[in-house]
Amino acid sequence: MVKAKAFSQRRACRVAGLNRRSYDRSSKRQPDQAVEQAIEAVAQKHPGWGFWKIHHRLRRLNYSFNHKRVWRVYRQMGLNLPRRRRKRLPARLRQPLTPPAAVNQTWSLDFMSDALRDGRRFRTLNVLDDYNRQALGIEIDYSLPAGRVVRLLQRLIDAYGKPTKLRCDNGPEFISAILSEWCEPNGIELHWIQPGKPTQNAYIERFNGSFRREVLDAYSFANLAQVREIVGGWLDDYNTKRPHQALGFLTPMEYKQAV
Repeated sequence: MVKAKAFSQRRACRVAGLNRRSYDRSSKRQPDQAVEQAIEAVAQKHPGWGFWKIHHRLRRLNYSFNHKRVWRVYRQMGLNLPRRRRKRLPARLRQPLTPPAAVNQTWSLDFMSDALRDGRRFRTLNVLDDYNRQALGIEIDYSLPAGRVVRLLQRLIDAYGKPTKLRCDNGPEFISAILSEWCEPNGIELHWIQPGKPTQNAYIERFNGSFRREVLDAYSFANLAQVREIVGGWLDDYNTKRPHQALGFLTPMEYKQAV
């Protein structure tokens, strides 16, 4: 009405039933495109983060947006809506599974699960070096949250050196802020495969098949101590005695030492 009919602000607000202070605030409001772009950049990199984590990350990136403005734009973008985590994932770029040229270029991670004789379920976290197919470690417990993932990776780095990239699926432990915040200062790239595309993590999937057939499906476990004992023996055989056709029938350790 102010622009189309040349009404005064007072008259237009009276006709529309709008408080003049609200009109003044809305007319002086700055464009939100910069806020949207900043929020989207952080949300794509950290899909599991909520509003306050995004807001404080913007502060650390020297953005001076008021938290009320960030919250308003955050809601307009629909990021606060209760949706399934799988739908909140940003688009994952399809990348060819190129063989690494050296050790510690790419480590693959994946979870598996099984049950004890009494029905209690346990999980395993498998970590593989894609270059020489060496199984770097298998963590076993009833629950393996993101903090346990980080602790296992730190132990493996102390033993084998730091990887350039971690490849994993979109499980809640892998998209959590805990893992992202640990990778960033350590200079480790965190690469998520596309949802529903396990072939993009083919090295660890191939390992999981052998681990399932030869260990999880081959034994009836009474407790976690027995699981860890059997897995430890199998892991040593897999890395030091078992020839791999993809490695020219060398063991992972022989292939690593031969190059």
